[in-house]
Amino acid sequence: MLSRFMSGSIRNLEREYNCTVRLLDDTEYTCTIQRDAKGQYLFDLICHHLNLLETDYFGIRYVDPDKQRHWLEFTKSIAKQMKAQPPFTLCLRVKFYPPEPAALKEEITRYLVFLQIKRDLYHGRLLCKTSDAAMLAAHILQAEIGNYDPGKHPEGYSSKFQFFPKHSEKLERRIADIHKTELIGQTPETSERNFLQKAQMLETYGVDPHPCKDVSGNPAFLAFTPFGFVVLQGNKRVHFLKWNEVTKLKFEGKTFHIYANQKEDEKIILTYFAPTPEACKHLWKCGVEHQAFYKLEKSSQVRTVSSSNLFFKGSRFRYSGRVAKEVMEQSAKIKREPPEIHRAGLVPSRSCPSITHGPRLSSVPRTRRRAVHISIMEGLESLRDSAHSTPVRSVSHGECFIPRHRSQATDASEGAAVISDEAYSPSDSVLPTPVAEHSMELAVSRQINGAPCSIEEEKESEAGTPMYGEGGDFGADGRSAHEGGGGDSALSEVEQVNKFVLSVLRLLLVTIGLLFVLLLLLIVLTESDLDIAFLSDIRQTPEFEQFHYEYFCPLRRWFACKLRWVGGLLINK
Repeated sequence: MLSRFMSGSIRNLEREYNCTVRLLDDTEYTCTIQRDAKGQYLFDLICHHLNLLETDYFGIRYVDPDKQRHWLEFTKSIAKQMKAQPPFTLCLRVKFYPPEPAALKEEITRYLVFLQIKRDLYHGRLLCKTSDAAMLAAHILQAEIGNYDPGKHPEGYSSKFQFFPKHSEKLERRIADIHKTELIGQTPETSERNFLQKAQMLETYGVDPHPCKDVSGNPAFLAFTPFGFVVLQGNKRVHFLKWNEVTKLKFEGKTFHIYANQKEDEKIILTYFAPTPEACKHLWKCGVEHQAFYKLEKSSQVRTVSSSNLFFKGSRFRYSGRVAKEVMEQSAKIKREPPEIHRAGLVPSRSCPSITHGPRLSSVPRTRRRAVHISIMEGLESLRDSAHSTPVRSVSHGECFIPRHRSQATDASEGAAVISDEAYSPSDSVLPTPVAEHSMELAVSRQINGAPCSIEEEKESEAGTPMYGEGGDFGADGRSAHEGGGGDSALSEVEQVNKFVLSVLRLLLVTIGLLFVLLLLLIVLTESDLDIAFLSDIRQTPEFEQFHYEYFCPLRRWFACKLRWVGGLLINK
């Protein structure tokens, strides 16, 4: 009895495993689930834990053993997707950024989106001018420590918060001035809403960058936003395609293609190369999901998308979930008492030290390296002013990307100041697509720049994922990649030749196979007893009679002999 009980307990343990999900405030939610549990079950547990109803904007990310990031698919088993041994570590993140985050129905949803955008700001994914950066950081201060109090907030108190990859003393003073004079009396909810309204006006709002290279071997970042498909290169947005212009997304190996129709029936094809085939597939799936979410009117219009053509083995994928219009309609029907938001008593963020929700004054001080003074006031001009571009012809969409009221809100007097350094290069610590090149230079550069946490700390805080550049770090990386562009171009040419040869071989094999199948089918039909005029005419020809008596009959007798021999062996056994 005891042994039976023990064996039963062991089997139950084998059918269960632990999952740890790191939330947006860096607290962790741990649960035990069945081995065959699907992603939707885990997501429902987290949403119930957070008391979240507007769930469609969020998703769960994880990294596989090959350091490739993925979004957890809710319709599939968790264990089969992870490709690793439990316990599993995953992260809750915003997957589909709301087009107007400040207009979200519930405060809990706005708060979680606020945390996500604050992470984007800190890790360099959200670029902005210095004036906008100061305002955003001041709203964070107001939300986290409340009104300015001379007795509690000594001189230089804003330097204890790390809002961006790099700070300057001038910017810190500007942040403190705004917090002291312009935001007095604002509640955390009001400050967070104002923060969201400011953030949604920025060109890189909602950007989750995927590192790639263009056809010339130049580094680029591809992203899908609420408004369309974006390509960032250098410090400029070189391409923007609205969702209704994108007609098809396709990938083959490491090659990613975007097909689009622009004004006056102008058709363009953009081609980029991902670091690995797995990264390219992840990029393609993200694009398919974002296009379905933001473009379609109803989820019933979602169709299964294939990346394959006739001669290449491809992937099939279907977005499962509601679309943006349905989500907003469903949110409007929510009628309940607003859930309580626990902004206090949370664990300080390990990946973003400005997220400090414990006691209001407990923040992680930033190590100041005065010997290496970096002024972000000397950044390059804004994203649309650079001359760096890809060789693919495209129409500029600077005006249609941002609504008119956004463009009017820009401050022309500070148009040349951006929170960036030489190139758009987000650290993307939220489970990035891995780029293994120049990891040592990045580590050294990160130490010089005075970043608050090391690469190893960032890996630990974000489920063991690597980082790829930050601020000025990518400048060297981009130059190295550009210097090696000739080799990359040669490699791409070789890959294209190989693909062409494989395509021809596949075509030849398919043709031979079809001919062989048709020949076998014709032989079976002619040797059958079917009384069809067409087959009777064939049977009466001299060629068929010769084939029948000289080849087919001996072959049939040989097969019959072999079958009798095999049958005799089986009977004797």
